[in-house]
Amino acid sequence: MTTVSFLDVASAARWVARRGPERVVAALTDALATDFARWPELDKRARVASHSRDGVIELMPAADDVTYGFKYVNGHPRNPARGYQTVTAFGVLADVHNGYPTFLAEMTLLTALRTAATSALAARLLARPGARTLALIGTGSQSEFQALGMRAALGVTHLRAWDTDPAARAKLVRHARALGFHVHEATSAEDAVTGADVVTTCTADKTNATVLTHDMVTRLAHPGVHVNAIGGDCPGKTELDPRILADADVYVEYEPQTRVEGELQQMPADFPVTELWEVVAGRAPGRDVTGRPAGVGEPFERRAGDRVAPDASRVTVFDSVGFAVEDWTTLRFVRDDVPPDLLRQLDLVAEPADPKDLFSLVSDLDEGAGGTRPGGGAVEQGALDRLMGLRGRGRSGALTGA
Repeated sequence: MTTVSFLDVASAARWVARRGPERVVAALTDALATDFARWPELDKRARVASHSRDGVIELMPAADDVTYGFKYVNGHPRNPARGYQTVTAFGVLADVHNGYPTFLAEMTLLTALRTAATSALAARLLARPGARTLALIGTGSQSEFQALGMRAALGVTHLRAWDTDPAARAKLVRHARALGFHVHEATSAEDAVTGADVVTTCTADKTNATVLTHDMVTRLAHPGVHVNAIGGDCPGKTELDPRILADADVYVEYEPQTRVEGELQQMPADFPVTELWEVVAGRAPGRDVTGRPAGVGEPFERRAGDRVAPDASRVTVFDSVGFAVEDWTTLRFVRDDVPPDLLRQLDLVAEPADPKDLFSLVSDLDEGAGGTRPGGGAVEQGALDRLMGLRGRGRSGALTGA
């Protein structure tokens, strides 16, 4: 009987706790770098989104020639006020060879980890060396993971945190201090940004907001600040003053999706950006503190000539909307890393002895005289045995083995 490994929420939490969340994010950052380096080989597409007045429900697929994967995820900003999570998710991997599912996992926790790891990968390539102070504008579910990712990638030691919700601020301060960070509970977004080397914006409202202004970036933040904008993730939802983008070097995950969903939706269609995989693969430069031209490898087709890397004083922006390849990488990483004792096996694939005889799983044709009565218990038990793959085996032994 083919079974599918399943990681539920409790087991995912135990795995992260055992391994340590910062170590998980660091290892996942490296896994993402490996897959981003082979970006042209991957089957990619923008997510399929279903919008409503309450939020959005999305499917996010990606694959290589061996493994297909997708994530189901929602985004409902008003959910916390109704007692629900803003984001919930699950993900599936399947074998490209036969299409059978091979792994099923919760992805609410895993999405927070993968978002932190993606932010960490971008910061590792785009933030100034020596960056130690992170400003967090928005201290909801992602904030602790973001802090740990930046510490793993950059050595961040100081947090400056702001949220309009005092309870969310207090929650972040409590957790972050327990994790060993020096934390300043800011009185405003301006206060949070003051002196920051990296600014992460992560707010939930589905609106064209300006939580980070051009003046805050140019006057209050440290020169050469790296802006990690992760809250804008659907049409009509933005966080940055467009003048920040106009004066910065902007990097994205998958340009066709970011043009629609990210901060880029505020900019002209020909506004130049660099996809992050190009930096990972050496086809475009990240930050170059020497200020010298740093065009590496073959220039990307749509832009001629070598590129000049941002120097230490230049603002960089990672306009991150979340992309399916990140979830695909995360699912494969988790599948290979989680110990067997935390996984359950699910019977998700109907497998009759004859692949063309699906009806045999529910029929009573071979149950004998005792199983021909409509609604008879033997018929029902025989069909159940076939569905569970127990025919031809001792029931107690088969159930124990399952």
